[in-house]
Amino acid sequence: MSGQEPLAGSAAGVPADLVVQAPDLSAEAIEAFRQRFAPAPLQRQAASVRLIGVGPRASVAASVADLAAHWHCDANLVPPRWALADFRLLALDMDSTLVQIESLDELAALAGLGSEVAAITEAAMRGQVADYSESLRQRVALLAGTDASLLQTVAQQRLRLSPGAERLIGAARRAGLRTLLATGGFGFFARILQRRLGIDVVCANELDLRDGRLTGVVQGAEPNPERVVDAQGKAAALQRACDDIGCTARQAIAFGDGANDVPMLALAGVGVAYHAKPKVQESTQYRLNYCGLDGVLEWFSDAPPATTAKLSQPVPFEES
Repeated sequence: MSGQEPLAGSAAGVPADLVVQAPDLSAEAIEAFRQRFAPAPLQRQAASVRLIGVGPRASVAASVADLAAHWHCDANLVPPRWALADFRLLALDMDSTLVQIESLDELAALAGLGSEVAAITEAAMRGQVADYSESLRQRVALLAGTDASLLQTVAQQRLRLSPGAERLIGAARRAGLRTLLATGGFGFFARILQRRLGIDVVCANELDLRDGRLTGVVQGAEPNPERVVDAQGKAAALQRACDDIGCTARQAIAFGDGANDVPMLALAGVGVAYHAKPKVQESTQYRLNYCGLDGVLEWFSDAPPATTAKLSQPVPFEES
């Protein structure tokens, strides 16, 4: 490791590289990008193409976005010679980021309350709810009296990893990064994922249980259980993790999809909007809308080459 704080984005006026990628990136799409940014050299990578030094971000970003939308691909402007090993922390949201589901919505569906809870969740993730914490308490309150065994059912039957999750976390760990799962979801599921993937730190909310049933009460994570993990709680978890490591937040890479991820993504040196809501997409420089989580590895010079992706499978449930 260089010991220098990494460049989180291309400095003003410095030509950025352009990484174009998609699960089914066509030759026509590649040619369209090549022609638009000629004479930038084109480098073929394992799961992407890289156009070297296409220009300063400010002058080319609009063209990149237009081409990406037209060709249905991910196209990100990244600093040249970026190294994953220069970063110190990988932070991930859980629901609809590390896993493909909203765990609270799945629990509510099994309890017969799916439509009521899902409507509030969708509004909260789009940033249409002023007080996320209160919306979470409202949703959990609806589940009062629910059999706690449904938590195990969600874990066993519906907790599926997002594509590329295992490869991303494995590559980050091999590069020396610590890993953080910061979620407004629940510790019951987060700890299962922690064991399955070898995640170092979890920050999650906790469901109160009594006599085998949910009480309808939710508590936050230590050191402030009276305050639920919301947008600011996720950002604070990232900052604590960086403090523990002895690095700055600019040496963190963070992934999220919902409005309550925006402060965490803004704090990190690299904030990635992953298959995200419009408000989140607008807040970040980096986006993955078509590739899996491991698509970010194509941005770094020292990441391991991609291999054939495996179909996403349910995360094996383990008794605690």
